[in-house]
Amino acid sequence: MTDLAPLLGARFDGTQTRFGALTDAPQCAVRLYDDAERPLRDVPLAPLGGGYFGAGVAEVRPGALYRFVLGEQALPDPYARALPRGVHGPAMVVASRHAWRAPRLGRPAHRHVIYELHVGTFTREGTYTAAAERLPLLADLGVTTLELLPLSSFAGKRGWGYDGVAHFAPYAAYGTPDDLREFVDRAHELGLSLLLDVVYNHFGPAGNYLAAYTRRYFKRESATAWGDAPDFAEPALRRYVLDNARYWLEEFRFDGLRLDATHAITDSSPEHVLHALVRSLEHLEPKPFLVAEDERNAPELVTEHGLDAVWADDFHHQVHVTLTNEREGYYAGYAPGVAELARAIREGWLYSGQVFPLSGKPRGAPASELEPETLVYCLQNHDQVGNRALGERLSTLTTPEAYRAALLLLLFLPATPLLFMGDEWGASTPFLYFTDHDAELGAQVRAGRRKEFAHFAAFASPEANERIPDPQAESTFLASKLDFDEREHGAHAETLALVRAALALRRDDAVLTEPSRGRLHVEAQGDVLVVRRWFGQEVRVLLVNWGPQARVLAEHAAYRELNEPRWLLGTEPANATGELAPYSAVVWAGAASGQPREGNENA
Repeated sequence: MTDLAPLLGARFDGTQTRFGALTDAPQCAVRLYDDAERPLRDVPLAPLGGGYFGAGVAEVRPGALYRFVLGEQALPDPYARALPRGVHGPAMVVASRHAWRAPRLGRPAHRHVIYELHVGTFTREGTYTAAAERLPLLADLGVTTLELLPLSSFAGKRGWGYDGVAHFAPYAAYGTPDDLREFVDRAHELGLSLLLDVVYNHFGPAGNYLAAYTRRYFKRESATAWGDAPDFAEPALRRYVLDNARYWLEEFRFDGLRLDATHAITDSSPEHVLHALVRSLEHLEPKPFLVAEDERNAPELVTEHGLDAVWADDFHHQVHVTLTNEREGYYAGYAPGVAELARAIREGWLYSGQVFPLSGKPRGAPASELEPETLVYCLQNHDQVGNRALGERLSTLTTPEAYRAALLLLLFLPATPLLFMGDEWGASTPFLYFTDHDAELGAQVRAGRRKEFAHFAAFASPEANERIPDPQAESTFLASKLDFDEREHGAHAETLALVRAALALRRDDAVLTEPSRGRLHVEAQGDVLVVRRWFGQEVRVLLVNWGPQARVLAEHAAYRELNEPRWLLGTEPANATGELAPYSAVVWAGAASGQPREGNENA
């Protein structure tokens, strides 16, 4: 049988619009609407076999509104390319008028510096157009790659995007599909790569109409927190995922994807859907950069499935507990201290088969086969900030000095760094969990949010629990918007200058541009973290003092072994007394006085 999957949804070919649907219903039609959503007429679709229906309608042009009709029920199109009136409304036939100016960008894996961005809160306007106006600031900062939180259509006027249900329709509140194309073009013209966060492990709880067409997309015997689990062994759903991944890369010229919660993608197929996804994109040039978010510390995502990188959250968790001494929730599995931080960097992540306290089960496998650029490190991301009860950023939980020291560490290491929007100046605004569900679902989300934090000491009492911002309130969303004005003042400006300088050093320095586990040595010396990188005879040494007392530089062999050491960058000015200030970090350069030390693989 001819492959009919590419015909699903509505496609205008210049002369007619071709409609296609997949359903278990015996009959299917397309219902056309006027701008007031009054039905105009129904056009029957012809059965094509295997549950597929289709028809071409010559007089239907871009801008037309439609739903599919199954029996007596008119339903939104789950394959829609535009849902301007929301996920419960009619879809719109669209055809791009954007004239591309810039091609997709290729970039070596070790050259990615990722900047995670939520379109709705990045600017006051919360649109692609407004975000595009800020792109020169990001290019000037020195980041190379933007990662947009999910853009698939979801229910409501605001949200993080992880409740997506219509993965081919960019979320309308941010702008039109061509507004998104213009954003991508402007980023590429500035030399910025673009990744898109995609969510295939579940569909959102509101507006998911796939199951109304056919139950074959989901496994009734398996459930997620949002509903029945997607069935990746089912050809229709598998094709939905593979086509959608290619759609964002080809139709919108994204340069790669970040795959959400791959640990929750369960697939019993002979070929795992992640491996199939990688293989399905092999023909694209330049090669897309594919990143997994996965809590398992699973190296096989790279070594077997062929993904390019994986989030390594152990680094974040260890930095966080070392700076804040928090031990609640998943932080209970991490002991504050420089020694464990050194081990996390040395080994790639901390858990490589040890029992994780929260689950009581072994977690992870060794990362020894992974090159450093395949591990994505961060100080915070949308999850780590937004899943806190009050949405506080690390910069508000520790001192500016300690925060800057952590930033310099992140940007000095050979792992792929990720900055969450606002990290670069230590933004004071929170990033809260916000939604806009209907009253019933919203009440469940509100109650669930407060129940989630009831076991935290700070929110155990009913009075304290009431302080948790209401996810449904518009004020929660508005409070999460960045304030760009603060980046030019006081401690924010100092942090911004440091990040800009650290990114320039990472980009231009002959040693830091050459990542290798074999040319990295990490150790803890009391409260001081010592990170040594080299290439040939040239050596770079980062010393981070995480303690309250100043330390003498000459105490550290890595510093003493430098011939004619010179100060490159630090959170404090070069110190003529030869001391490392409390909660500070400094990078020194020089030639090795002897043979370079062995790296982590031999340490």
